[in-house]
Amino acid sequence: MLFKKLAVFVRQALVRHVLLGVSAGLICGILLWNVFLISLDRTSTTEFCTTCHSMKTYVYEDYKQSPHFKNTKGIQAGCGDCHIPKPLAAKLVRKTIGLKDIYHTLVGTIDSPEKFSARKQLLVDRVRNRMKSSDSRECRSCHHLEQMDFARQSAIASKLHQESKNMGKTCVDCHQGVGHQAATTASNDQKAEENFSLD
Repeated sequence: MLFKKLAVFVRQALVRHVLLGVSAGLICGILLWNVFLISLDRTSTTEFCTTCHSMKTYVYEDYKQSPHFKNTKGIQAGCGDCHIPKPLAAKLVRKTIGLKDIYHTLVGTIDSPEKFSARKQLLVDRVRNRMKSSDSRECRSCHHLEQMDFARQSAIASKLHQESKNMGKTCVDCHQGVGHQAATTASNDQKAEENFSLD
């Protein structure tokens, strides 16, 4: 009888401990997941990006001259809006690849105007190629072709936007340098298209 009572007590205690452990694990897991998601968001802000000397000195100053920084609508696209995907899996891949920025900051890859100028076109091409390969996914998180009022666009812009899908074009094929005006080697026709308004 005493043995049975002891066995029941041990079983109940074991079940309580297992349930307590599982509950604590779930709570810790939820907290850690939320901390992880918050850190992803916080490290995707323009404020965070510009804590790096090379970004603040070279890239940010260029960005401040673009229509994505200041425009008549008061709509601003920050670093993360253009350079970090919204879907979680793609965001994690991009953030992991972005860790190389820490390495390059530590070794001083672009810590002077000369070094930055020497690598600028390579960096621009990498971003442009990545955007092309994702069909300008980040552009399309704000700019929806289906929602465009073609009647209010210039004749050439309206025609090109409407035909872009059939022509196999994506946003960055025509709109180069809209986030960093000086970071482009676009043709004169493309440069004319860059001077668009967000009105």
